[in-house]
Amino acid sequence: MTEASFTPRVFSGIQPSGGLTLGNYLGAMKRFVDMQDAGAHETVYCMVDLHAITVWQDPADLQKNTRELAAGFIASGIDPEKSILFNQSRVPEHAQLAWVFNCVARMGWMGRMTQWKDKAGKNAEQASLGLFAYPALMAADILIYHATHVPVGEDQKQHLELTRDIAAKFNHDFGVDFFPITEPVIEGAATRVMSLRDGTKKMSKSDPSDLSRINMTDDADAIAKKIRKAKTDPEPLPSELKGLDDRPDARNLVNIYAALAEVSPQAVLDDHAGQQFGTFKPILAELAVEKLAPIGSEMSRLMADQPEIDRILARGAERAREITEPILAKTYDIVGMVR
Repeated sequence: MTEASFTPRVFSGIQPSGGLTLGNYLGAMKRFVDMQDAGAHETVYCMVDLHAITVWQDPADLQKNTRELAAGFIASGIDPEKSILFNQSRVPEHAQLAWVFNCVARMGWMGRMTQWKDKAGKNAEQASLGLFAYPALMAADILIYHATHVPVGEDQKQHLELTRDIAAKFNHDFGVDFFPITEPVIEGAATRVMSLRDGTKKMSKSDPSDLSRINMTDDADAIAKKIRKAKTDPEPLPSELKGLDDRPDARNLVNIYAALAEVSPQAVLDDHAGQQFGTFKPILAELAVEKLAPIGSEMSRLMADQPEIDRILARGAERAREITEPILAKTYDIVGMVR
């Protein structure tokens, strides 16, 4: 069998669960923009609202959060003309392919997923079937576009490995080379942004302390205040990265600076070695305000024009379906569905 050739295409999505943070921006959105602007791949970005309802969502909040997330994508630099931008539920082929993959994936595979164990915990009997089958839908999200690359954080790497397993099993079971074996893209100085109050914990919108995170809707004063109040230690910045090994709070601020300035963490230390945090944090605050405050302002402007956001998402869904409809049709043919 000759190896199939696939259009270089990136797919990624974010759940519209509300409260975009600096972690979402540096860990995902900024990277999405970089991949869009590099022009080496077609780029497809999605608000994964079907994933969101694996746990109960207030319907009004889900609609608001989906539009806010779309505004965040656009304000961060995603161009709806360059990239395909839409919400998942507008493209039914995601759910249709997910059912096929539910019949390809094995229960044992799903049961081994770390996120399932973490989220279901001791109450697995009360968790939704959707939460258990979440990785099959994620595989469908990716493979319904024949995506060749997916930018993911470390916490999603296991799910992407399952996507590769599902693609390989489908191809093997049906004797085809139809779905690509998607490659993960994991890179960047701050792909995992940590809490400003505890450098050992991931920055999260669910943290009770608002000082633990920078929200993408924060104004310049709030951004600067949170950086100034970020937890640090009394030692100066070292000259080498190994000097940050046992200093999670210091490492977090250095990584954030590196990601915002688009330089390496070592380059940050080269410029600021020996500085106390009383000197370094105001410099970081100025950089964060410069990079982030305009995004928050643009998000507010976009959220004030709901019809325009809806128009952008509807057009994105139309463009997405130009890709997904023939891929699902061919999948059904391979499986043996009479159409």
